[in-house]
Amino acid sequence: MLTAAGALEASERMPAFSWDTVPLYMHVRKVTSFTPKEIEHLSKFPLITFEKTTGLKEFGSTERGTLKAARSVKQVNPETKILYYRNILVHYSGYDANKKLKAIDTPFLVGRSGNTNLVRGKVPAYDLSNKEVQAWWLKNARDVCASKDIDGLFVDGNIKALERSYLRGQIGAEKKDAVTKAYHQMMERLPKTLGKDELVVANVVRARFDEAGIEYLDYFDGSYIEGFEHAVGQVTRKDYVAKGIAAVQKAARSGKIIAFTVGTGSYADTDMDAGADRQKRKKSPLQQRLTYTLSVFLVCAEKYSYFMLSGGYGVDGSDSKLWMKDFPEFSRPLGPPKGPAQKNGYVYERSFEHADIRVDIESETAAITWK
Repeated sequence: MLTAAGALEASERMPAFSWDTVPLYMHVRKVTSFTPKEIEHLSKFPLITFEKTTGLKEFGSTERGTLKAARSVKQVNPETKILYYRNILVHYSGYDANKKLKAIDTPFLVGRSGNTNLVRGKVPAYDLSNKEVQAWWLKNARDVCASKDIDGLFVDGNIKALERSYLRGQIGAEKKDAVTKAYHQMMERLPKTLGKDELVVANVVRARFDEAGIEYLDYFDGSYIEGFEHAVGQVTRKDYVAKGIAAVQKAARSGKIIAFTVGTGSYADTDMDAGADRQKRKKSPLQQRLTYTLSVFLVCAEKYSYFMLSGGYGVDGSDSKLWMKDFPEFSRPLGPPKGPAQKNGYVYERSFEHADIRVDIESETAAITWK
């Protein structure tokens, strides 16, 4: 619905949401076109991010591939919210916008040895303190998000821009502080640049920060969640996860979008199909991983929280064994929560209309009792 001024009402900007079943998120890339069957599958998700390299091989750039994929999904389900992926610091090839970057003097950070491939020793990082780089990045985001088939922007690389120590040794303290300051300036400008109808979701809530990234959420409509279990610094894994849960709960309760994405680890086996033998599924390491991570999500979830169990974002060939797999847990009736989760040490419990959750983050075990 449009207001008198032509802007979407707040509720219309947000993805569709229901407690009927587990609310799901999709984060994906494919260098060629998605097939009609894949588009049908994608159209069932309320929120999708098309990653870098989407459509690159077939359409020549991430921008064109993303727009093609988004248009195809929208033709099946116009209500699906689709985000365009951009990294705020790491330079990736495959974007049409990169052609104009060549006209900018020193667009990349330079290490003490003169090297510009500073990220993982392989790719450049943007010098955000360069005003021309800022304008270039913001213009590309605005141009793609102006499409009627794109509903907003996914901003990655925030941790690298904000983490005080990242690249500090290579580029020096003064330059890193300037980059971080420029990052904040860009994020303040971003909503106005894109327009108030566009969503902005960032990869920013992380327990490694003092306030677990909550201190940066005012810039965004929500946060993607990854690296949830990988403790950073002098802290145990269980305490790191507990801090992360508290942060996600706080963000979700404030009305922010949560795109809670967890990996399968080494458990991407194939005995999880809906038709698999029940006892076989119950004993599967992947089943235990799904039960545990889904339980952690449900401990945190509020309206506009979405879950994804990922075997890999790339779905070309055999990159992702879980691509288009359907799990019984995602179809079971869930119902709204009866209240917030209760915490006792490292054990969390929460009840929904059709399910009771118990998860122990110290032993990494969980149980979901479906009613």
